[in-house]
Parts: sequence; structure tokens; C-alpha cells
Amino acid sequence: MQHLETVDKNASILIVDDEASIRLTFEMFLAREGYGPVTTAATIEEALLAIHEHEFDLIISDIVLEGARGTDLLRKIRETGIQCPVVMITGFPNLDSAAEAVRYGAFDYISKPVNKETLLRFVRQALQHWELEKERKTLIKENEKYKRYLEAIFSSVRDAIITIDNDMNIIQINNTAKNWLGYNEGNPPTNIKSIREEMGQACLQDALQVLKNRKEVREHQIECRKADGNIRIISLNASPLQDGQDEFSGVVIVARDITLPEPDEGGIRNQFHGYVGSSQVMQSVYKLIENVGKVDTAVLITGESGTGKELAAEALHAESPRRDMPLIKVDCAAITEDLLESELFGHKKGAFTGADRDRPGRLLQADHGTLFLDEIGDISPRMQLRLLRFLQEKTFTPVGQDTPIKVDVRVIAATNVNLIEKVRAGNFREDLYYRLKVVEINLPPLRDRKGGIPILSYHFLSLFRDELKRNIHGISDQAMNALSRYSWPGNVRELRHVMERACVLCEGPTISLEHFPEEILSQQMLQQTIPALTAPESSQNAPQNITAVNANPLPPYISEKDELIDALKRARGNKSKAARMLNVDRSTLYRKMQRLDIQEDEFKENPAQNTSPEI
Repeated sequence: MQHLETVDKNASILIVDDEASIRLTFEMFLAREGYGPVTTAATIEEALLAIHEHEFDLIISDIVLEGARGTDLLRKIRETGIQCPVVMITGFPNLDSAAEAVRYGAFDYISKPVNKETLLRFVRQALQHWELEKERKTLIKENEKYKRYLEAIFSSVRDAIITIDNDMNIIQINNTAKNWLGYNEGNPPTNIKSIREEMGQACLQDALQVLKNRKEVREHQIECRKADGNIRIISLNASPLQDGQDEFSGVVIVARDITLPEPDEGGIRNQFHGYVGSSQVMQSVYKLIENVGKVDTAVLITGESGTGKELAAEALHAESPRRDMPLIKVDCAAITEDLLESELFGHKKGAFTGADRDRPGRLLQADHGTLFLDEIGDISPRMQLRLLRFLQEKTFTPVGQDTPIKVDVRVIAATNVNLIEKVRAGNFREDLYYRLKVVEINLPPLRDRKGGIPILSYHFLSLFRDELKRNIHGISDQAMNALSRYSWPGNVRELRHVMERACVLCEGPTISLEHFPEEILSQQMLQQTIPALTAPESSQNAPQNITAVNANPLPPYISEKDELIDALKRARGNKSKAARMLNVDRSTLYRKMQRLDIQEDEFKENPAQNTSPEI
């Protein structure tokens, strides 16, 4: 701010007086002192015209003008909104004239006769006052602008923010918090104690803890019911509210919605019958399941292991008119041929050794419902023929019985192998293939819908956080980047296991890279290194780069077969133990061994060379 003794000599000044000698004398005094430009006017009309055409820093006017009064000019000046100081000159100073001048906003008045020193003193004081006033107004304007800027930020933040004083009075609350708390603008609550919703009560408890301990209450999750009846999961954080002098003045509460996003108005669904994902390819899958589910026809679900084929079967059943009847599941690869025949078609007592009673098959159990045949590509030629006959005739004969049984069953089959190739190789009946594949639903691998990895990751985080009672509220950007870059050979099932592992290992509020298995970190390192190898290199540093990379080779990508063999070796051939190490069912391990043609001699321990680590 400008010092009081300094005055802007470039100030523009207007002198209004009906005596020419006074106008010229004042103009001369001010010009010699260095002020300027100086403008003169003899009448109110001339003065108003000058004010309209120019901007003045000071106006000096006689209080008595020919045919008018100076106070009339002062009144008209203020009516125009001009705020510069006005000094009135009067030949008859009295209380009434002074009061009238002040009433119309005059800065001061001078009594005649006016000498040079008096004029310059009043001019200096008036201009000093004007400079201070202009700076004050500039600061007010800047403060108002800054305040509006902060209020705009405060109101538009997607997190809910509430500030509370020491008496639990609400100081500020942004739009998000108002929306979540069901804020009534007509009768807004002024104290956090008066808000009875779950979030309001949670905020109250956190605020009480902060006021008591003067320490931050770290993030924790609560469930709040929204206006539409759905549940919102909110992460709350409360901190002491302190000013610039570290004076404790209340509590600031920040609440973040960590609920999985709801479908938007464009019909994009993030969840569907157990599926989680909003990518375009998954939207197509959801729509296909919806349409096919309503039609009572056979469906073949294809896709890699771990893509959710069983979920698709459950969704198809839930969308069908048979939804209130049983959904019977059969894992064809986990059962031997003879047992599968008995399991599927049932048997009569005495049909074979050990058949000590009648047993209804899965087909009979699924009557009027749905039968899901998983891994259909692994069934034997004899079972293929029996299944084909059932699909054609809708009848079957239990083992050891002569009379066929008619049932009303919808068949959904699934496989992770290429049935067309098996048909061409003569390992699968072509007529059965087309009977099963009236409609095919192909589930995309996770690597083809990586846009859905974040929402899937947070879905599993929410699932295991509650199951394991962990206070984990987020995933670091680097960790999410690693998840998005990984190829996911095990698809969604593998992601689920990775997130479960991370939740087990994470002791803080955020999952980071250190909580992921080596194969994810290795691929992340590899993808970070490749750009450096393919970037333009100068002839000077190219050899050094190549040597450095070759000197520290990255772990090669491990195939599914190598991973299984490694687990079997570490388990010393114990398949149950290997299955637990791989987080899969024992039947799944057997099925994978059969599909990948893994023989016992590939993992059987050599007694003469025991190098496998003990698990």
C-alpha cells in the first residue's frame, strides 16, 4: 500500500468556479506544483460535460455558482456513480453548509480566501485519501474474486466437504455434502447433531473424536442409504481445522464415494448378474445374454479359462422363464466316463457293482429347469452319442433301466477349447456340435477388455476388504497401471486371486506394487524397458544400452503349462497341494493337466537329485 506522504502528481483535477480569476489562479498553483492535467469549468453544465468526457482524481468546486449551487453539482456527481473526492470552497462557512456538503459526500470544504498553501494541503490530503480508497477497493475486489474462486472450487468438488466449529455448528458445506445429507435449503440444519442420517451421525462421531484428541481420524468406510434406496459406500476422513497461527477452530470432514458406479443414462451397465465391467464388448455380452436367455434354446458358451462361463450360464438361467426351477451344473472334465454317465443319466439299483440304490441323474433333477454342462469338449465319444440322442429325442434311459424317461430340460454347454478343431480332428461329433451351438456366446479374455480392469479391481477390493476386515480404501496409480498392463492369462479368475493376495498382504490403506506377485511386476518392468530399446539411439550410447539390458535379463514369460509343472514339482507331485498353491480346485488341475498333456515324468521328483524347494 502507498505511503501517506506520497501523492500521484499525475492526478487529473477539475476546478469548477464562476470567477475566471480564481480558476486561473488555482490552475497556476497546481501546475507549478507539478499536478496535471488540470481542467477548468465555469458552470455546472461545463463541469458535467467534462466529467462525462474525462476521468478525474479530484474535483474542486465553489459552493456558490452563477445560477446554481455547488451542492447541486455534488449531488449530480454522486448520482453518476463517480467516487473521486470533491472539495467544496465556501465564502460563508457555517454548520449548515458544512453539513449539506458532507451529506452529499464531499471530502472536505475550504473557507475563502484560499491561499496557495491551504489549497495544496487540501489537494494533497484529498489525493492521498483517494489513492488509499482506490487501493482498498482493489483489494476488496481481488478478495471477492478470490473468495468466489474458492467457493466455486469448494462447491464443485465431487467429494463431500463439511467444516464444523467447536460447538458442532456447520460453518460450510459444499453441494456434494448437501446432496448426500438430503439438505433442505428451505430449513437447513445449522448443527451437525441435528442430522439424523447415517452419514450425519458418522460425521458427528468423527468430529467428536477430533475435538477430543486434536488428531486426525483416518479413513474408514460406512454404508449410507441413498434417496433411491440403494446403498452408498462412503470413506470418511476428519481432520483438525486450524488457521494460519495454528489456532484450533473446529473440524473439516471429507467424504468420498467409493461405491461402484451406477449405470449412466446412456444404458451403460457396470454390473450384470455377477459380471462387473462397462466395456463395449461386455455391453454386447450382456445384451446377448438378455436376448438369448428369454428364448428356450440350446446355448454354447465359449471362452478361455477364467472368463466367467459359469456366470454366463447362471445369467442365462436367471433371464429365462425357467428361473424359478433348478439350475443343475455338471463339470464333465472332473468325472470319469462311467461315473459321468451315471451322474448325468442316473442308474437303477444293481446296475453295476456298488449301485446299492436307485439314483436319479442330473437330467431328471433339472426337469423343467436348466442343465449346465461345463467343459463339454472333454466328454468321450460314447457320451457324445448319448447326449446327442437326448437332445434329439428329449428322452434318456438311466443305467440299468429299459424304459426311457422324458424330461423338459434346457441345455447350456461351455468349453474353453476350440470345438471346430476337435470336429476337424475327428474328436468331437459335428452333429452334436451344431446341436449344442444353436446360439454361441463367446466371452472375451480380460486382455481384450482392459478398460474394465479398474472397476473389476475395485470390485474385488471391496469384496475382500469386507471379508478380511481390512481398512483398505484405494489402489495406487502405479499399481493400477501394472494391473492394466498385465496380459492376464488366467483372466478374471486370476485377477480375483491377485486382489485377494494383495488384500491379505496390505497392512495400510492403499494397495501398492509390492503387494503383487512377481509375474505382474516382471511384465511391468519388461514393458517399461521395451520403449528404451526401440527408441532412437545415438551411435555413441547404443552399445552401452544393449550391454546393460543383456547383462540383466528379465524373467521370461511363464506359460500356463510351465506354471503347472513348477507347482507340481514344488508340491513333490502332490496334486491336492499343487491345486491349493495355484488357488484352483483339484478337478480344475486334473482338467488342465489333461488339456495341456502334462505327464507325471515331467514333474515327478528324481530321488537322486532333490533340488525342489520344500513348501
